[in-house]
Amino acid sequence: MQITPHAVLARRGFILGLGAAGTLALSGCSSLGGLSTTEALKRLLTLSSQNAFAKLTAPGGFWDSEVARFDLPVLFSGSGGLLKSLLTSGPFRTELQHKLNLVAERGAERAAPVVLDSVRNISIPDALGLIRGGPTAATTWLRGQMGPALINAMIPGLSDAIRVSSDPILGKAIAALSGVDAAQVAQAVANRADNSIWYQIGAEESAIRANPQTTHDPILIAALKIL
Repeated sequence: MQITPHAVLARRGFILGLGAAGTLALSGCSSLGGLSTTEALKRLLTLSSQNAFAKLTAPGGFWDSEVARFDLPVLFSGSGGLLKSLLTSGPFRTELQHKLNLVAERGAERAAPVVLDSVRNISIPDALGLIRGGPTAATTWLRGQMGPALINAMIPGLSDAIRVSSDPILGKAIAALSGVDAAQVAQAVANRADNSIWYQIGAEESAIRANPQTTHDPILIAALKIL
């Protein structure tokens, strides 16, 4: 039995758009102070996160992403004994990597609302500096502020997905990990998925900065083009 497809309802809460862009207009740098600059940065982070999670929670999201696909966690690749023997088979190793990337989608479902809630509520002391920063400046800053929050949010969902899975490849690999339970495997996958999520958000931020017109958001377009 393979890992079951995700229900559509599991994704609906965090792929919603921002709605109307608002009525504020930015005519020059003097307009980008205080709330307007902060609002522009929050829109950049929100849209980058929404785009990232829309991709990562789709079937095959991590696996199909050039920046988010991850290799086997150290828990697997550093093991000896039976599992080491199994991993000498190229096809088995690739299939196990694939299955763990699929499992990570469940973790991303838990992580998405955590990121979006943080963006809505976080205090940004230097929004102007972050808007003027490099291609992934805002993502890098947000990640630093959130620390291990995504890992902690993902572990319960990953544990459930691993526990109920009857996938033969995943089951065989976990069985070969002596003394390791689903929670420990979930922790290992969460560590990998955390990096992948931030890489994907950063890639989306970079794409928006390179072509802000695609957002159709007048505040965000003005902020990025002016600065």
